[in-house]
Amino acid sequence: MTIAAPLPDDATIRALRRRITRPIVLVGMMGVGKSTVGRKLASTLGMDFVDADEEIANAANMTIPEIFDLFGEVYFRDGERRVIARLLDEKGCDCVIATGGGAFVQDQTRELILDRGIAIWLDSDVETLVERVSRNDKRPLLRDGDTRQIVSRMKTERAPAYSQAPIKVQSDTGPHSVAVARILEELDAWV
Repeated sequence: MTIAAPLPDDATIRALRRRITRPIVLVGMMGVGKSTVGRKLASTLGMDFVDADEEIANAANMTIPEIFDLFGEVYFRDGERRVIARLLDEKGCDCVIATGGGAFVQDQTRELILDRGIAIWLDSDVETLVERVSRNDKRPLLRDGDTRQIVSRMKTERAPAYSQAPIKVQSDTGPHSVAVARILEELDAWV
């Protein structure tokens, strides 16, 4: 059982918020909790929250699986990079952006995020990821094969890219507020 770490007091959070001069960008595997943790983090810091996958789907006027099915992953990744670049430019330091699991693995997208944002790698063990992604059957990269094997392989393959984020935080099975408290602690030490 994970014991919830208390969030800092309001004055500490406000002081930290004033020192954040770029968007916070959450990266990591699908199912790690980027969107859920991102919403809580944005709310805590008084920032906007943007889910890059939702923005991509809105821009394309179709779902992520539909984009993959009709145009393929290369097309999707190009659109993803363009949407993330737009979000980094438009939102400035007033937002938390949750990216898709493969975004930070793409060289150009990773360079954009590292240059214009504060990248935070949310990580989790394979068991937790499998349990979480198994709740959603709309993930294109998990359609063909054993979910545990795919997630394990992807986690191993993607770790070198994710490790380039300057901040790494563990996202466990406990309350998402624990991950938020860890992020705030790491941000405070980094900015």
